Amino acid sequence: MPKMKTKKSAAKRFIVRAGGSVKRGQAFKRHILTKKTTKNKRQLRGTQNVHSTNLAQVRAMLPYA
Repeated sequence: MPKMKTKKSAAKRFIVRAGGSVKRGQAFKRHILTKKTTKNKRQLRGTQNVHSTNLAQVRAMLPYA
């Protein structure tokens, strides 16, 4: 049986933590920042956890994580 392949795009975007939660970067902070408020841009800093409704899909893309 062949090995399962990791989705490389997902491997670049998500990091699985030791406790099993999955870390992701914040969206909406790449471009067109002039029309976004300073408060909004400040709150988009840092990282978040992947939501529990999407966790199974992310785990399927990262079989060996």
